Amino acid sequence: MSDQVLWQPTPQRIAESNMTAFEQALTKHINNKHSSVPMTYQQWHTYSTKNPAEFWRFYLRYSGLPVARGEDPNVAVLSDAPMPEVRWFEGATVNYAEAMLYPPAAAGKDISEQTAIMGVHENGTVRRLTYGELRTAVAACAAALQSAGVVQGDRVAAVMGNVPEAVILLCACAAIGAVFSSCSPDFGEQAAVARFGQIQPKLLFAQPSYSYHGRRYDIVPMIKKLAACTAGWENTIFISDGADAENSALPKQQQWQHWLQAGAGAPLSLVPLPFDHPLYILYSSGTTGMPKAIVHRTGGVMLKHHSEHYLHSDIRPGDYVFYYTTCGWMMWNWLVSVLMQAATIVLYEGSPAYPSLDILWQVSARYGITFLGVSARFIQSSRVAAESTNATGVTGNSSTRAGLSALRTIASTGSPLSPAGFEWVYQNIREDVHLASISGGTDIVGCFMLGNPNHPVIAGQIQVPAAGVDVAAVDENGEVVYDQPGELISRVPFPSMPLEFWQDEQQQRYRAAYFSHLPGVWWHGDMLTVTRSGGMIVHGRSDATLNPGGVRIGSADIYRPLEQIPEVLDAAAVGKKTEDGDEEIWLLVVLQKGLTLDEELQTKIKSVIRAAASPRHVPRRIVAVAQLPRTRSGKTTELAVGDIVNGRTVNNRAVMANPEALDEIAAAIKTEC
Repeated sequence: MSDQVLWQPTPQRIAESNMTAFEQALTKHINNKHSSVPMTYQQWHTYSTKNPAEFWRFYLRYSGLPVARGEDPNVAVLSDAPMPEVRWFEGATVNYAEAMLYPPAAAGKDISEQTAIMGVHENGTVRRLTYGELRTAVAACAAALQSAGVVQGDRVAAVMGNVPEAVILLCACAAIGAVFSSCSPDFGEQAAVARFGQIQPKLLFAQPSYSYHGRRYDIVPMIKKLAACTAGWENTIFISDGADAENSALPKQQQWQHWLQAGAGAPLSLVPLPFDHPLYILYSSGTTGMPKAIVHRTGGVMLKHHSEHYLHSDIRPGDYVFYYTTCGWMMWNWLVSVLMQAATIVLYEGSPAYPSLDILWQVSARYGITFLGVSARFIQSSRVAAESTNATGVTGNSSTRAGLSALRTIASTGSPLSPAGFEWVYQNIREDVHLASISGGTDIVGCFMLGNPNHPVIAGQIQVPAAGVDVAAVDENGEVVYDQPGELISRVPFPSMPLEFWQDEQQQRYRAAYFSHLPGVWWHGDMLTVTRSGGMIVHGRSDATLNPGGVRIGSADIYRPLEQIPEVLDAAAVGKKTEDGDEEIWLLVVLQKGLTLDEELQTKIKSVIRAAASPRHVPRRIVAVAQLPRTRSGKTTELAVGDIVNGRTVNNRAVMANPEALDEIAAAIKTEC
């Protein structure tokens, strides 16, 4: 297990961080006196999990979030009910849109002219909205929603690209208490219906077309079918992404600009809502069944996101925050909440590899991005591309690298970031950057573990558990383990736990998803190693864990050695059941263009895995494939690959971005066997 320190914050950076300011304030609060020696992160994190009610009460006050406590200023933080029935700040009222449009970080300052949203399209066009313009747009949209008959609790759905209108619509729904839900326009018809069909939205907002990798895709036929089984065609509003002319074939009265006129000039109305009022509905990927429709609570999202942005991400007023995402991934919701910090959010609509794999780095340099979020896969792809062309720096572009001087933090998520990925960033992007690997999920619309700007960065490890989240790794008997893989659990409630699953009577599916292993303990389904020093390593989903000879192996432990082999672009390790009931490892690999999986390369792959991991990690069979199936958020669907390898049917092909990969894999396996 690597303990190589790649970055250490300077004393000045530590002194200026939000984390330090908070630690000083919390220390004084706990000690009830002035103290010149703030608690360490480990000390106050323990306090936050042993005293969750007191901690979150203090954090709510410290954050300045606009929460009204009614007649009782000491309203209870937590109800007495156990997880998952626990309720937060009952009797308090809140409005998410108020916190976005009038950020607590800007208290006492007029930021009307500050840029709130910068929308960047892959074709180079840029759109900016100030906080003042955003408030005006949200007010008009909220009034138009009410004119259309939308009331508290109604669902409003959006099939939209990563454009400013999506943020406007979310905030407008939040302003009046409607429940927002979205997916990206590249979703297939079945995938969209599987999501929105569950919640029956009153209105559907959709883009008639979208751009990706230089191509334009018309999705009007798909939207018509989706509308027919959800909101109805007459309740569908079309939005241009700003990169194409509005489709003249669509009804004028149903186009965004025309529809918005119903609320033009209306004052901004912010309805006081219960702390646990539903804010939005997100969905699991649905690779193993119908996507779970996960209802998230307003106040919980605000508290959790604020703590992650302010403390762990060190985001400050005036920062430019760019996370590459789509409206179909929870990181989009996470990004929108950055507005609470009086920062500018950067929305990128398009491919992360068009016109070249440099584009996200170029955008970051061009606009002075201070916080950049990407996937671990993107970092790996950038590394492979640079090495395959013998490039240095950001594919050899020294001017781009020099333009990244404003970049303080890079966050990586979506899958575990390997030690090689960590090292490449520091050697080729910026030596003085906080590289924070983060891990969480749609289930909690946030993180279980993430960065700490005051701590050193160790190759391959996530720095700390999230504030107020009692993360541990346990064995199959529920006993806490260190320095070995275990199941990721959380032992105390935290604010962004789902309120419920949609139409889940008596929370039966909710309990089955997270509380069936240990009563009263959140069992997430990821494999995790917690080191004695406090670092964390995520090994992937435990339901995709390999089990050859009865020994549990995380697939990430096989993928890391493969990063030493430039011939391999991508891989999926799955378990193949044998006739005697055991399991053997099969490794599917995507190779560099023009290469073949000959005996020499197979020997090389096996040797590297054996040397870097162990003999039991060595695959029994290696199969070359053209591509691996992925979810819409870019994650490899190992479970689907395992189904194909074992001859099982994959039922939910529509949820995948490239379902054709399944047929290609089946054909490749048939040829090999």
